[in-house]
Amino acid sequence: MLFPAVIYILALVGFPLVLAILYAFSNVTVGNPRISSWDDFVGLDNFRAVFNDGVFQKSLRNTIAFTLISQVFVIVFANILALVLSADFHGKRLVRFLVMLPWTTPIALGVLGWFWMLDSVYSPIDYAMREFGLLGPDSVFGPGRNMYWLGRTDLAQAAVVIVHIWRILPLATVILLAGLSSIPQDVKDAANVDGAGFWRQLWYIRLPLLLPIMAVATLFSLVFTFTDLSVVLVLTRGGPVNDTQVLSTWAYFRGIQGGNLAEGAAIALFLLPVLVAIA
Repeated sequence: MLFPAVIYILALVGFPLVLAILYAFSNVTVGNPRISSWDDFVGLDNFRAVFNDGVFQKSLRNTIAFTLISQVFVIVFANILALVLSADFHGKRLVRFLVMLPWTTPIALGVLGWFWMLDSVYSPIDYAMREFGLLGPDSVFGPGRNMYWLGRTDLAQAAVVIVHIWRILPLATVILLAGLSSIPQDVKDAANVDGAGFWRQLWYIRLPLLLPIMAVATLFSLVFTFTDLSVVLVLTRGGPVNDTQVLSTWAYFRGIQGGNLAEGAAIALFLLPVLVAIA
């Protein structure tokens, strides 16, 4: 019964992984992707070249920073949304639909929407800020007409983190909402009888019982964020000056666009230890 699943995993995961490992220790390129003899293997040369590359080091730092920062906000906001959605109120189904929308939308399409909202010239966010007096002469955010969200390092990095949060938050919310619904009703009833208020129930009942579920939500979020290519590729393409570059996008630019499959595979393999540790 497990044979089809094993074949599926080997075909979609095992074979590409073995091929990436072979490429990482070879001198293959886009123009010549074949390993024809032992002379094509170069040992650890690709890893040395990659590790000494300043862009790779920046990409590694960004990958870790973007992942950890976004996860903190995701878990906090997911807990809040799960608590809100677990209550009964008018329009609950509509709110649930809106919360899930970012996860069900194709990621490239969703990020394109953010790309338009953060556009250097036509950003509706900048327009709203100008209308409220937050942008322009004698304003809080400076005299300019635009913020140039994707043209400044600090704002571009913040934009990447925000889009990651927007993308992963629905998944974490649904997982925590399922965890909240699994809390036995008799436990809640006993707490109400004992006179425990909302905050006391939150700290001593809901959060302790949700810790294993939060761990699952965090692991899923870590994997999706750490390996994500689409957000940075569509939103900033690693700019400005590679300041938002992450490992997955740098592996793509180096291996596919740059033609150096060997170094691209070596960069991608740096994701493997973290994913193995999470698994």
